[in-house]
Amino acid sequence: MIRAPELIGGSGWLNTDKPLYIKDLKGKVVLLDFWTYCCINCMHVIPDLKKLEAKYPKELVVIGVHSAKFTNERDSDNIRKAILRYGIEHPVVNDSEFRIWRSYGVRAWPTLVLINPDGYIAGVVSGEGNYEILDKAIGTLIQEFSKKGSIDRTPLALALEKFKEPESVLSFPGKVIIGKIGALPRLFISDSNNHRIIISDLDGNVLDIIGSGEMGKMDGSFEKSSFNKPQGMYLDNKYLYIADTENHLIRQVDLEGKTVKTIAGTGKQSLGPGSPGTAMQTSLSSPWDLLVVKNKLYIAMAGPHQIWFMDLNNNSIKPYAGSGQEGRIDGPLMKATLAQPSGITTDGKKLYVADSETSSIRSIDLDEKGNVGTIVGLDLFEFGDVDGKGREVRLQHPLGILYHKGKLYVADTYNHKIKIVDPDKKTSETFLGTGKPGNNDGASPRFYEPSGLAIYENKLYIADTNNHSIRVADLSTKTVQTLEIKGGGIDDIGFPKENIVFPSRSIKSGARGNLTLNIAFPTGYKLTEGAPLEYEIEKCDGNIIKFSEPDRKKNLTNPKLPLVIPFSTASDNGSCQLTMDLNFNYCQSATGVCVIKLLKLRIPIQVKKDDNNQRIYVEYKVTPI
Repeated sequence: MIRAPELIGGSGWLNTDKPLYIKDLKGKVVLLDFWTYCCINCMHVIPDLKKLEAKYPKELVVIGVHSAKFTNERDSDNIRKAILRYGIEHPVVNDSEFRIWRSYGVRAWPTLVLINPDGYIAGVVSGEGNYEILDKAIGTLIQEFSKKGSIDRTPLALALEKFKEPESVLSFPGKVIIGKIGALPRLFISDSNNHRIIISDLDGNVLDIIGSGEMGKMDGSFEKSSFNKPQGMYLDNKYLYIADTENHLIRQVDLEGKTVKTIAGTGKQSLGPGSPGTAMQTSLSSPWDLLVVKNKLYIAMAGPHQIWFMDLNNNSIKPYAGSGQEGRIDGPLMKATLAQPSGITTDGKKLYVADSETSSIRSIDLDEKGNVGTIVGLDLFEFGDVDGKGREVRLQHPLGILYHKGKLYVADTYNHKIKIVDPDKKTSETFLGTGKPGNNDGASPRFYEPSGLAIYENKLYIADTNNHSIRVADLSTKTVQTLEIKGGGIDDIGFPKENIVFPSRSIKSGARGNLTLNIAFPTGYKLTEGAPLEYEIEKCDGNIIKFSEPDRKKNLTNPKLPLVIPFSTASDNGSCQLTMDLNFNYCQSATGVCVIKLLKLRIPIQVKKDDNNQRIYVEYKVTPI
């Protein structure tokens, strides 16, 4: 047997406050996951790792070894965002120089290396779909070393990145589209890590929410339905189509009936390039973006590196372009190769695709006897940030694309830019962004891995994924501002009411906990002395979460913040939306100007037996007058 090389040479550690070494993990079964966060196959392994961690919580230690493909992925802050986006809760080392990779002789992403409790390599497997092999091997090692009395079941102390992340209304929004409901334009946001779709007007006032906020795949009403990291959407009359990416499903929303139903996929990931079939009986793999042309739903199927289409007349589905091999080969539709297509748009004659892993923009004929071509981009390991024409152009992992007035607007994700590509001249030029990640508005904006684009009239709407925000750019002046996601409505006494939608919270079942509500004031502001603060909490689906009547509704004078409101939860798993009316008055000390603030706070709640949290913390930040 070969002793496992030590984990040295990394440039930083995440989800832990100190480096980890094989020598210090004696008595543990260790599973090393060599990955890079752009890689769809690496994403597919993460659910398997979570299942293994849940099954062997005391005996198994999973360590992610992040060996980056793209330059952007070498930065520990960017890896941290990926850890948060994928919900990774095991230690990760940034192997930016491939030192650990080389010491283990790794050749491909993902590769998993199993190490026994004595520190020797027990097995190596590459690719996805290996859960059963790993589960059996880990179980055998635990049984073998338990008999020797040499298993260490002491929990590993971690410092998870998720506890360092500030709260925001959106969580890693992936895509954004604009369409009309009736005569009025509406913004549809895939609030991916909150597992829901937000519908707002173009000023950011939330009009409706599709999905409970709980991870799942339930059909039904807007409030009861659930998703798993949805991405692309397409509005076709009264129907909204959604790529429910990590459920490997296509969902259809009836906007009039306010219902969600599954129309394609089995809920199980396909591990091959796929074949024609009936939509509901055919497994899919990471559908990422959608569009409809002549009642055919085209799907950027990132998992098998293909474009699929579903005939909405007869519910048949099949691959349309791409052999299933990963690469950049032009030619006839099913002989050409694509690489993780993640964005799709059309001019009515061709499909245009953001082919993320080849850092390319591809064209695909809307004719089953047609071809796949390349507009700009070269191959899997040819990337960068170079404007120009033809083969000199370099992009870096683009995820979003939008056709508008003869041009392609591209979210050049890992370059933190928006670019304009001319499909006829095969040119690319930077439109917005400095190339450095950031969150600056104005005439010199910065973005942080933008992924989705929409245009209405003279405004470009950008899903700025790692900034958890929607940015709006004026197409003429190129100035950018951040869209505030808020609510509308009128209170009974005639004042404007602000509707605040918070991210989903989870809480332990059978708990006696508290809702901690804080109001954060900027310097020079405070609650108006002597003015009342009132709140009222609506019932949250019966017994899911309960507040006593005296605590559910109060009128307080000169309250001490934060408010701490006790509650109890049901003994079983369940979900509901906690809704709270909050009214208060505040003043600016310098001017003496006072303002009445009327809010409706909406917080999706999941009660879970396996959760240890017993507090719901909510903070409303007052903006200066």
